[in-house]
Amino acid sequence: MKITSKGQVTIPVTIRQRFGLLPGTEVTFEARGVVVVIRKVRESGSRGANVVAQLKGKATSGICTDEILALTRG
Repeated sequence: MKITSKGQVTIPVTIRQRFGLLPGTEVTFEARGVVVVIRKVRESGSRGANVVAQLKGKATSGICTDEILALTRG
């Protein structure tokens, strides 16, 4: 595995699944002598609250809430 010119590396899918490293998961890096440890940042709040926070603002349609409600209520 190589580090890209932008300093990026791909974490293998088996590792991501095992440790719950989803897109948007925050991690830290710790130097221990000649070893680098990647650690998942502890989430503050509940898992549901974190999911909602990540989704907030993603479903922008360009219409207001009243217009959406009018569409759903026929």
